[in-house]
Amino acid sequence: MHCAVAVANSPVFSPSRVSVSSIFCKQSVSSPEILKLAFNGGASPSSTVPSSPSKSSALPPPPQLFSPLKLSISSNEGSLPSSSLSSSTTSPTLLKRKRPARIDIPMMSLNCFAAPSPAVKERLEWVEEQGDGYSVCCKRGRRGAMEDRFSARVDFEGDSKQAFFGVFDGHGGPKAAEFAAKNIGKNIMEEAKRRDKEELEDVLKQGYLITDADFLREDVNGGTCCVTALICKGNLVVSNAGDCRAVMCRGGVAEALTADHRPSRKDERSRIESLGGYVDCCNGVWRIQGSLAVSRGIGDRHLKQWVIAEPETKILQIQPDCEFLILASDGLWDTVSNQEAVDVVRPLCIGVDKPEPFSACKKLIDLSYKRGSTDDISVMVIQLGHFL
Repeated sequence: MHCAVAVANSPVFSPSRVSVSSIFCKQSVSSPEILKLAFNGGASPSSTVPSSPSKSSALPPPPQLFSPLKLSISSNEGSLPSSSLSSSTTSPTLLKRKRPARIDIPMMSLNCFAAPSPAVKERLEWVEEQGDGYSVCCKRGRRGAMEDRFSARVDFEGDSKQAFFGVFDGHGGPKAAEFAAKNIGKNIMEEAKRRDKEELEDVLKQGYLITDADFLREDVNGGTCCVTALICKGNLVVSNAGDCRAVMCRGGVAEALTADHRPSRKDERSRIESLGGYVDCCNGVWRIQGSLAVSRGIGDRHLKQWVIAEPETKILQIQPDCEFLILASDGLWDTVSNQEAVDVVRPLCIGVDKPEPFSACKKLIDLSYKRGSTDDISVMVIQLGHFL
């Protein structure tokens, strides 16, 4: 009988049941770390322990994760008499043992089957919200953790016809998008209280710049693109910094209320180069300093000399033919055109007894995802008639 037994003193010895015969099937009689016992009456160890190189080499080696200390036993056929066992074990010449060498266990092997970390378990996959006059959905892209955020505040100062909405597309982490979503609406309203409300464009500009300055003082990396909509006394004030976009449906026709801020824009490229920066194209994408693919946004401290937070703003009065407004991140607009987005939303929201803007948001996200969008996708539909 020949067998090998693992001594369970290794920190990597698994507590689960393991078939010894399937793992330890090769003898290693040449190892100095083997404890040998021979049972054959008074015969010497050399005469009773067989050595068959051809048989040993045909069997696979044992795994190296377990302790090298093994017990190799050989005996003749049949059961062993108790007298043979006692006489063999008392002989000092038959028992040889050396202390095993220290085993260096790689840490990565201990973590091979580790459970997912809490951060992975809490990863956002889908976020949705419905409120008075608006619906919003956000879906995580294929690249990593979701970095999109949104903001929706209605009934400003007790007025049901005043509201603020925003979609924020973060890059380099979600911190900038989270910060902007929490603070930009508040900063804009505080500026509006200090200024004449006729200066709405300057109010929005200062709200963006203050939010940017506050975030830079946080000493956190990353940045975010923004698109916001302020509804106040029948006016719609839309602002953006970056490539988030606002598209309004007017009588079934898509009307873009913002223009994407990308380094490929002639005016943006001229501004960057006049400040000592450069714009180049790599794999079809224009970037600032070979890094960022947007030219405006909040944050981005390492490129702040060229990536400004000043928004472009458009103000218009809400008319009866202004049906709804779509605010979305570039995860949607990279695969769906302005008119396509309007054509998807309109049948679900206009001319029906029960509008379904939430279903419209989901339908747009599904369409973009099926077309191969890999980025986070955030879509907000605002029913403008609700605020007239």
